[in-house]
Amino acid sequence: MRYLPHTEEEIREMLRVIGAKSLDDLFKTIPDDCRRPQELNLPDPLTEWELNTHMDALSARMHVPPEVKVFLGAGSYHHYIPEAVKQLLLRSEFYTAYTPYQPEISQGTLQAIYEYQTLVTRLLGMEVANASMYDGASALAEALLMAIRITRRKRVAVSSLIHPNYRRVIETYLEAPGYEITYLPALEDGTSDLSGLASLEEYAAVAIQSPNFYGCIEDLKASGKKIHRDPKTLFIVSFTEPLAYGLLVPPGAYGADIVCGEGQSLGIPQSFGGPGLGMFATKMKYVRSMPGRLVGQTVDKDGKRGFVLTLSTREQHIRRERATSNICSNEGLCALASAMYMACLGKSGIHELAQLNHDKAEYLKRGLREAGAEIPFSAPIFNEFVAKLPPSFKEKREKLLREKIVAGLPLEPYYPELADHYLFCATETVRKEDMDALIKEVRS
Repeated sequence: MRYLPHTEEEIREMLRVIGAKSLDDLFKTIPDDCRRPQELNLPDPLTEWELNTHMDALSARMHVPPEVKVFLGAGSYHHYIPEAVKQLLLRSEFYTAYTPYQPEISQGTLQAIYEYQTLVTRLLGMEVANASMYDGASALAEALLMAIRITRRKRVAVSSLIHPNYRRVIETYLEAPGYEITYLPALEDGTSDLSGLASLEEYAAVAIQSPNFYGCIEDLKASGKKIHRDPKTLFIVSFTEPLAYGLLVPPGAYGADIVCGEGQSLGIPQSFGGPGLGMFATKMKYVRSMPGRLVGQTVDKDGKRGFVLTLSTREQHIRRERATSNICSNEGLCALASAMYMACLGKSGIHELAQLNHDKAEYLKRGLREAGAEIPFSAPIFNEFVAKLPPSFKEKREKLLREKIVAGLPLEPYYPELADHYLFCATETVRKEDMDALIKEVRS
């Protein structure tokens, strides 16, 4: 049954009132080369079972685990998710919950978000975390804007080893208002080169990703010391794989002012790229400049513990000029999933899982090196790394795709100087047999 809210007569009357001859006139401000002049070439309607068959055929073309052995990371990681997390997320009070504006009837959701914030601060070694943001890329862009607000400086330095897609989002956020971005080059060991930061007084912040896009772990201790030679310049640490901090010293221990990134690895399926989870934590002294919202703990008039939205500095709640961002919501269900995931594993479980990821990646890296691949970067890694292979590997990679093995991500489209370099990843989901099969193919 079609839903047509207006009759033809009503449409003609509305067009007459605004002085338009047709509905097409409403879109005349859109350039002709941006409009489709003809109707969409859609196929005939399908029955329900025909549509199911069609969708099954489309899904069969997708290269996804477990049917396909995927050695890709690059910002989206395949991890096992405990069944308890999947089932608890389906509870209606969580699954259908909306923004908790009324704390008296939203205590469950508010407490869950509060627990999420607590777990994030412990994982990242920070003092306060917000109730999540959209994704890792926008979280990093918001962190840079936050630094600009705090320092009143209009220039930021960003490592070229931050995820390329994150850097594109940063440019979208910062270039229109006229803020300047300086990109820091890479060292031969695969980490960021900060030697060009001679005059820190002009920078609002310096942003580094660890592990970076090459999979290399940055020296955050040395970076923090160098950046904080100017006390006003903020030290921002980004990440795409939060599980790494189950094994590594958290950024907060090295003096990071803001830590942000993608939380997809913590109990959220890849889902062909979304939804994600923007994790964001900072020092307490910067809490009022933090974007998004913050759930706090309080007591009611009877002295009983309760939870409220303590901070929600967006334009819908306060004067527009004082809003810290245009983030209109948090990824509540995804944040809840990550909180359940971290709670299910616990501190020791996250550590053991992180160690397993590291060990499997090291096994694959060593095997590929012995098979003839060159490992160009000497910096330590977590669960992904770069390998240089002969030009002939391009054809072999296509062959492996047909055999349901995705053998690394070509880096040339992102870094033209890295032709024949591939980014490989191994998480706990990758079996030793699958790694051995890949190593054998590279050796042959």
